[in-house]
Amino acid sequence: MGLLVELQKRIPDGWFLRRLLPAVLFVVVATVGGGQLGQHHWDDLGLARERIAGALRLSGGLSADAVASLVLVAVAAVAAAFAVPFAAGAIGALASGAWPWWLMPLGRRLTAWRVRRWAPPEEIGREAVRARAAGRELRADRLDARRARTGPAPPNSPTWSGDRIRATEAQVRAETGIDVGSEWTRLLLAVPDTSRVALSEARDAYDAACEALAWSIAFTLLGVWWWPAAPVGAVVWLASWRSLRREVGALCRTTEAVFALQHTSHPTQP
Repeated sequence: MGLLVELQKRIPDGWFLRRLLPAVLFVVVATVGGGQLGQHHWDDLGLARERIAGALRLSGGLSADAVASLVLVAVAAVAAAFAVPFAAGAIGALASGAWPWWLMPLGRRLTAWRVRRWAPPEEIGREAVRARAAGRELRADRLDARRARTGPAPPNSPTWSGDRIRATEAQVRAETGIDVGSEWTRLLLAVPDTSRVALSEARDAYDAACEALAWSIAFTLLGVWWWPAAPVGAVVWLASWRSLRREVGALCRTTEAVFALQHTSHPTQP
């Protein structure tokens, strides 16, 4: 563990632990599970050990085929590690509500569906009180959780994260007169180091959640060739989605605080 921590310190952005190691794990699972075991022998641990031992056997030197296989696995792992940030960027754009034009018809449908399901937080709270008075504690708890994550205004984005980000932009604009999108770069150059670090860490945590969602999709798709990968992908998806919502909230709160502090310290600046 100490070696891994030291490697993370030495490699920028935790690239080794956050990207390369998951990529190696995925390639190994895809090679052994999807390529060797398949659906018919999905639980054959003996066959899996045999395949892995055959790939790692070094006695007598490596043959040309073995070297080529190792090179292909290494190239696949590195390629996956470099590809994940691009996939995470696309997921981050969708989560923030910045959908491309060719997906806007679907985005409008999702927004309309969310508007139909939306109810004012006060109404949800009253319904929770009635449910608790009737002895339906589980429903009351579920309604309380829904009320906590429901915005005061109807949705105007396909995703909850998009609504939260737009609400932050509107709040900053109302309190400081500053447009977050156009002033973001200037803010990073002007704020103190503590604020810059807080913003960078919040954004990095958001990016990490998007990358975890990308890995969950990859494992779920791998389930087509080796089904145990699908439930793993589903579990990772659920955990990553909850993490994404948490990190979006943290990023928005940090952004609101930094803009407010900067405006208070320099009220004459735009």
